[in-house]
Amino acid sequence: MRRTLADLSAPCDYDGFAKHRTTIGASTFVGTNSSLVAPVKIDSGAYIGSGSVITKDVPDDAMAVERSPQTNREGGAARAIASSRRAAELPRKAGDGGN
Repeated sequence: MRRTLADLSAPCDYDGFAKHRTTIGASTFVGTNSSLVAPVKIDSGAYIGSGSVITKDVPDDAMAVERSPQTNREGGAARAIASSRRAAELPRKAGDGGN
């Protein structure tokens, strides 16, 4: 059983509130600088192209490549920061992954 996760590739399993599972099957290859955004399952023999952001399950022996065009959203950074600050002020439940 061979799994290859190239340098700078990483499962992204924490969304700021909870952890999610990434499952990687046997004989898979994940190219350099790829992100696996959980929850996602990479089945046996799958191949992930370098630089891809994978958000959907990849079936057995499939190749997944994702290249979205860049979009710039004016004022988006300020809105994201404000939203994160509001979320940080919400009461936390035991076991939700927060500190």
